[in-house]
Amino acid sequence: MGGGAGRLYSALNRPQALPEPAPESALDPAFCTEHKESIVRSSDPEEMLRQCEDALRDRPPRFHRKLVHVNEDGNSSSGGHFRVMQWNILAQALGEGMDSFVHCPLEALSWSQRKYLILEEILTHRPHVLCLQEVDHFFDTFQPVLSSLGYHGHFCPKPWSPCLDVEGNNGPDGCALFYDQAEFELLDSVNIRLSAMRIPTNQVAVVTMLRSRSNGRCLCVAATHLKARAGWERLRTAQGCDLLRQLQGLVKRPERDVPLLVCGDFNAVPSEEVYRRFRTSPLCLDSAYKKLSTDGATEPAYTTWKVRPSGECCSTLDYIWYGSDSLRVEAALQMPTEEQIGPNRLPSFNYPSDHLSLVCDFSFRD
Repeated sequence: MGGGAGRLYSALNRPQALPEPAPESALDPAFCTEHKESIVRSSDPEEMLRQCEDALRDRPPRFHRKLVHVNEDGNSSSGGHFRVMQWNILAQALGEGMDSFVHCPLEALSWSQRKYLILEEILTHRPHVLCLQEVDHFFDTFQPVLSSLGYHGHFCPKPWSPCLDVEGNNGPDGCALFYDQAEFELLDSVNIRLSAMRIPTNQVAVVTMLRSRSNGRCLCVAATHLKARAGWERLRTAQGCDLLRQLQGLVKRPERDVPLLVCGDFNAVPSEEVYRRFRTSPLCLDSAYKKLSTDGATEPAYTTWKVRPSGECCSTLDYIWYGSDSLRVEAALQMPTEEQIGPNRLPSFNYPSDHLSLVCDFSFRD
């Protein structure tokens, strides 16, 4: 992060004015045409959710997933409960042009419908912190729509996004991090281009420093997306180590330890080296979704399930890592069952991405 870590850390004691919402001129024109005086102008999440549901009335219903409360330990917390969502939403250009989901009808990938499915998922759970990957409609859809609901967001595009190779693309995809301005105030935010052995790569991260309005506690959140595909395990490990090194320089200081969340599509199963590096790092990170297992030590069976020409892929690749010494998991959203997902897998008419969203409730430890 270079000087970014120092700049972020110095911001801990520097309040910053909240940014202004994006102007309506930045809105997706098709979105405005379809919903004049409606979804893009609503500041009521319930009303916006109803409008999404109305737009999707001819589609199968979304997955109903239960939020499971976790009794992590008996230690007290200093309040400041907040909800986090992690989700690779599937870049529109990649879904339609490159990813070849062999059992997914092309009409199920149409942006005119898929954007409502994505917003419906977000509005259903209403996270205070939202970490997204493969975002290629940040400026024309997510920033203005979520801004109307009180969120502020930061976006870091990939330097060589594969979306740009797709005809009719909407620009590069990247990572986005939104936070609810009623829950948190912004201290600072930086974009990171991840390196491997000091060589810059195509993968990125957004790191944001926030302060809780309820108790004044600071929180550092990182959203990232590591290199995909088999054969790139060593590169993923190098990218993960680069991110850990920069985060450690930011949140671990003699005068203050800042609670940390790292959310992302790591493209790595739990047996990979990059997973081990996060689990054993000096940052005391743990994976929140292990709390849903009976032994408290096992990841879900899958966070992505799709069928491509090369075959079926059912894997755990997405994680919410948290500083277990400063945060505690209060609840986590169950994964849908195989029956709910259906034989054609993801994406589908009732789910917009090949990755499932992760949702956790956290609180600050005393």
